[in-house]
Amino acid sequence: MAVTSRSIHTGRRIWGRNRQAQRTAHAALYGAALVLGALAVYVLIGALIGRINLLIDDIRYGYPRTMHMQAFVGHEEGSSQPTHLIALNLDRQVVVLELPGGDPSRIRSITGPYLFGADEHLTPIIIGVNDVDGDTLPDLLLDVRRERIVYLNRDGVFRLPTPEEQARLMTSMLP
Repeated sequence: MAVTSRSIHTGRRIWGRNRQAQRTAHAALYGAALVLGALAVYVLIGALIGRINLLIDDIRYGYPRTMHMQAFVGHEEGSSQPTHLIALNLDRQVVVLELPGGDPSRIRSITGPYLFGADEHLTPIIIGVNDVDGDTLPDLLLDVRRERIVYLNRDGVFRLPTPEEQARLMTSMLP
């Protein structure tokens, strides 16, 4: 019986000789590292922009989110003082306070929608007045997350439109 010897090719020896496989593996690792780096930069920039937007809203609207305006809306404004409107986001509940003629003794409260979702207690409520229905009285407009809520000015108070009024408003707003 004869003894023969033969060298065993291990993976390390094969890897050391195959330069093409080395280049392909290095390119794949380099590409994966670039993709992970780009993803990390994207996440960090997104978080930074979110923080900056939150800081800007804190400066602009405070906490709880509050906005106010004055306008002549025809509600007990005999003393030539405008009505003062204050919109609040009180822990996800939209509330509008109306001081007719600027008189705090006649304050009225308008309850708006309840906001659902994550961080909705940080959502600013934008208010405005504009005659939406064409009756020459300015109506109250609330903008909440790119949604507009209209309160019609009827009989000296702001109220939500009836279904008939809402249908009429929708057809008049179409182009």
